[in-house]
Amino acid sequence: MQNWYNIFPKNISLSIYAWIIFSLLPFYFIFRSTSLLESIIGTILILIFFAAYRLSFLQNGWLLYVCVSIMMLISIGMSLVYGYVYFALFLAFFIGNVKHKGGFITLYVVHIVTTIAAAGFSVLTQEELFQYQLPFIVIAILGVILLPINTYNRLKRQKLEAQLVDANEKISQLLIYEERQRIARDLHDTLGQKLSLIGLKSDLAKRLIDRDSLKAKSEITDIHKTARTALKEVRDMLSDMRGAKLDEEIQHVKQLLDAAGIEIVIEGDQQLTQSPALVEDVLSMCLKEAVTNVVKHSEASQCLINIEESSDGVNLVIQDNGVGMNQSRQSKGHGLRGITERLEFVNGEFKLSSQDGTKIEIKIPNVAQSKGRKLND
Repeated sequence: MQNWYNIFPKNISLSIYAWIIFSLLPFYFIFRSTSLLESIIGTILILIFFAAYRLSFLQNGWLLYVCVSIMMLISIGMSLVYGYVYFALFLAFFIGNVKHKGGFITLYVVHIVTTIAAAGFSVLTQEELFQYQLPFIVIAILGVILLPINTYNRLKRQKLEAQLVDANEKISQLLIYEERQRIARDLHDTLGQKLSLIGLKSDLAKRLIDRDSLKAKSEITDIHKTARTALKEVRDMLSDMRGAKLDEEIQHVKQLLDAAGIEIVIEGDQQLTQSPALVEDVLSMCLKEAVTNVVKHSEASQCLINIEESSDGVNLVIQDNGVGMNQSRQSKGHGLRGITERLEFVNGEFKLSSQDGTKIEIKIPNVAQSKGRKLND
């Protein structure tokens, strides 16, 4: 559904100010007329044209083609009577929004033929008027030829891109679901049976401890062995689910920024040698979230990534030359919230500044190493 202000086309080569001029310009042409009746009729035609133009965005089927036919007739009439041919640009943009291929081709061909015929006839009959406008009329006719094709292809590409995004999201959801199922199966196979065995042997040892202490000790020894085996299997499973590596994540963000057409500059250390695995995992995830925000929201042409590792900790800076961030986006962004939550876990610091782009500074102290070691023990 289009909003009322979409009577002025968006995302095309001409700005909204040019379309406002095209909207006001016909009044100049009709008020040039010496006849009051012609001025009144012209004003009515202009109002009808814009009403039909607005309604055409809300209609489907035969009503849409009725609105377009009315606009074409008014555009031809304005060209022949008042010498105003620029309504054809409004029609050219709208025809590019027609989704049905057959309807698009039909309206496109009819519009080109009628516009060229009306403009040519007007030039012949109003030579004095059109000798000053001829270059602009030629430009308008080129717009009538090129604008519908450009708009049609752009909308088609956007639709395909949206479908691709939906497909990728569904694939990601399926992968997450499959990974959860796999983890659930692995946990059931590694822990479920052995915890059940530990429970049974614990009950048996409890009953035997007063009657047969040697047998109870044997059961406790079995419990200890089973627990160690289960712990080893869990460690093996966790090692397979290793955390994100910084050098691998840098390659991923390079591909992401290249696909978005953003120049990437990487400075500093691309591999961490003094930081524990937990710090590297958190830093990699923060880098991923920050670069994703750059691609989605910054409209930047360049992104700088600087990583400095020392014995005290790791510093990460992501800076772009985009449009910056307002306060509402800073408070509502899920990506930024995810970064702060991860940093809280490792006593990290987060700083955001928005001037001549957006700059994110992340510091993670190596005091988190003790936590990492505990998790790996």
